[in-house]
Amino acid sequence: MYWISKSIHRIGRFKRRLVILLAVLGPGIITMIADNDAGGISTYSVTGSKYGFNLLWVFFILIPMAYYVQEMTVRLGAVTKRGHAEAIFDGFGPFWGWFSIFDLAVVNWLTLITEYIGMTAAWSMFGIPAWVTVIFVTIILMAVVMTGRYWTFEKLTLMFCVFNFVYIPAAFWAMSTSTAPAWGAVASGFYNPQFPAGFTADLLFVIMANIGTTITPWQIFFQQSAVVDKGMDIRDIRFGKIDTFAGSFLTGVVAIFIIIATGAAFYYHQPQIIVQDATQTANALVPLLPASEGHWARLLFAIGLFDAGFLGALCISLSTSWAVGEVFGWAHTLNRSVKDAPWFYVVYLVTLASAGAVVLIPNAPLITITMFVQVVAVTLLPAALIFLILLLNDKALMGEHVNTPTQNFANWTIVIFVIAMSTLFAISVLFPKLFA
Repeated sequence: MYWISKSIHRIGRFKRRLVILLAVLGPGIITMIADNDAGGISTYSVTGSKYGFNLLWVFFILIPMAYYVQEMTVRLGAVTKRGHAEAIFDGFGPFWGWFSIFDLAVVNWLTLITEYIGMTAAWSMFGIPAWVTVIFVTIILMAVVMTGRYWTFEKLTLMFCVFNFVYIPAAFWAMSTSTAPAWGAVASGFYNPQFPAGFTADLLFVIMANIGTTITPWQIFFQQSAVVDKGMDIRDIRFGKIDTFAGSFLTGVVAIFIIIATGAAFYYHQPQIIVQDATQTANALVPLLPASEGHWARLLFAIGLFDAGFLGALCISLSTSWAVGEVFGWAHTLNRSVKDAPWFYVVYLVTLASAGAVVLIPNAPLITITMFVQVVAVTLLPAALIFLILLLNDKALMGEHVNTPTQNFANWTIVIFVIAMSTLFAISVLFPKLFA
């Protein structure tokens, strides 16, 4: 009887923990999957077309990096009940506070442009004009956040996250073509990459772009504000870490399958063609597959690209609104209506509309903008990371939830790695012959 009673108690405890975990899940998964945004999809597509599977090993580095960085935002938000912008102002003063806001606003606005680029490109496959896409999407994005409840927003956003996984079957379709290599070539990309031309400036640029699209300043601001808006506290930190790890892992898996799809469709089939955007991959798969499969592969890529841009635009613009609201002392929560928090929604709308307008400029170099934004993001990332680590080492602020020595080692290693990559890239620009 004692054994039965103990088993029932354990089952009950497991159920309670599962309920809490399901309630806490959201900010980490949304943040990380939204990071596979339109700019990220295009970056991974370029990576696969240029280097095949030879850069898949990078995700052994990027997935842990993403987790360690974002896990800090869970603890900081749950302990302080403040967004990241407010925490920087309180911890480091107005000068560094305004610096961080300016850093965030610039990168976010540039990144939003890439989201609209992706969404207009996806709908262009069905003959829909760019201006129609920009107007319609902006209206829908406003509608999603005007529900007046964070929980409603989160449920809707998690639903959109599901569509990010359409790239997985697309990759299997690409690998099923007659010109595709064996899956052993995919495996070798993780442990035995081949770079016949050596370590070139272009290879460095692509690696930088992959880092910049996996870890960005907006994620830090967004997830911490989401943790606060959701009402998480120190009792939820453990489950918030699980949420963040799940998101980091899933976003890495999706990115890997995008590279597999583009590598199989281009690098091993049409190596003379370098992908400029994800729509090329969708169109390239059609003639390589049977009619029905080609149609579905193209449709999946279009859905995935639009969904990626939509999620990215939703989260990036919200991170700006949350941060600006924190700084100016305006109401800055999804739990308030437009009437109660007008400036929060005004900033959100202006950010979206101005970024969408850039995409409508005739002959704008949209693809160059997409890759450039990822590199700019990784160049400005160290400042955001340093602020975050210093806050997490403030014993008076964090109490028992300060960084452990292991966490500090991992996070400072990430900062040093990002700074080193940024420095190498700067050197490659100033002295291109060194990498020729």
